[in-house]
Amino acid sequence: MTAVTVQAPGRVNLIGDHTDYAGGLALPCAIDLGITIRGERNGSVIKLVSDAAAGTLKLDLTSSFDIASMQPPWGRYVAAVASELEPTIGLQGILRSTLPIGAGLSSSAALEIATALALGFEGEPMELALLSQRAELRAVGVPCGLLDQSAIIFGRANHALLIDFSSMSIEYVAFPQNLDIVIVHSGQERALVDSQYQDRREACEQAAQLIGPLSHADKTSIQSLDEPLRRRARHVATECQRVRDAAFALRNSDGAAVGKLMTESHRSLRDDFEVSTALIDQLVDRLVARPGVFGARVTGAGFGGCVVALCESGAIADPNELTGRGWIVHPSDGATLSA
Repeated sequence: MTAVTVQAPGRVNLIGDHTDYAGGLALPCAIDLGITIRGERNGSVIKLVSDAAAGTLKLDLTSSFDIASMQPPWGRYVAAVASELEPTIGLQGILRSTLPIGAGLSSSAALEIATALALGFEGEPMELALLSQRAELRAVGVPCGLLDQSAIIFGRANHALLIDFSSMSIEYVAFPQNLDIVIVHSGQERALVDSQYQDRREACEQAAQLIGPLSHADKTSIQSLDEPLRRRARHVATECQRVRDAAFALRNSDGAAVGKLMTESHRSLRDDFEVSTALIDQLVDRLVARPGVFGARVTGAGFGGCVVALCESGAIADPNELTGRGWIVHPSDGATLSA
């Protein structure tokens, strides 16, 4: 019998969405909201309860199981990880979460990574990221990139991560102490399994087959594409440049420049990638109009969820005042396991 405690943070993406699966760039950070699993490894059954959602998951590792029919619904992510990892020892414990579900802050990836570590994963960090990516596809059929997993695993306190997904290289960028990251929930839950996420990814893949890697595509090549591939490719190419510029500005503590790029990113996600919503757009406008807010954008894959804003420290004292659900977050360390 082995006691384990695992903590896996959520993540917020400052800029660079729908670029990871296109081999582009992103600038996320792990955050101080997350998932904790406390329990004991023994027997051959996974039995977990959650303080964030109803139901008890009970999974017998000695029997076959159907991931798609697993109850409660969050148990599908646990079952998918178990299917990938094939552990021989079970886990009984409690899952506690400060991460909102369906908000675009990577609650599913955090759960997958926490589960894998709690079940005894012992491989390299990138192997853990890839396992979580495969589990996401098994659990809900979403062909996600590696942004969420990378930020959660490689996060470092007080730093953002400049990730190049063409090489999976990571550069840490110090986050200035005089800036706040504010996350505000739009009130519109996000469900990628019911969204057009896969359509967007397929469009990017089709465009790349025609003109090459989108992260470095030039205007002439992009212009040669038919719609809607032209707009999808334009978003990826211009977003990657915005990420480069934002990382440079962040290194120089230029919050105003980073915020301007974030707002430009939102317009691109709204107009060229068409993953925003009316509620998200209204919330971005309200935030950008506030004194001390440098910029704001939808964060995550879109189709609802949260908006992230970059602000002067203290500019928004209570994020809950906007929609009733908001958080001031700080760049956090990545997932940890203690026994």
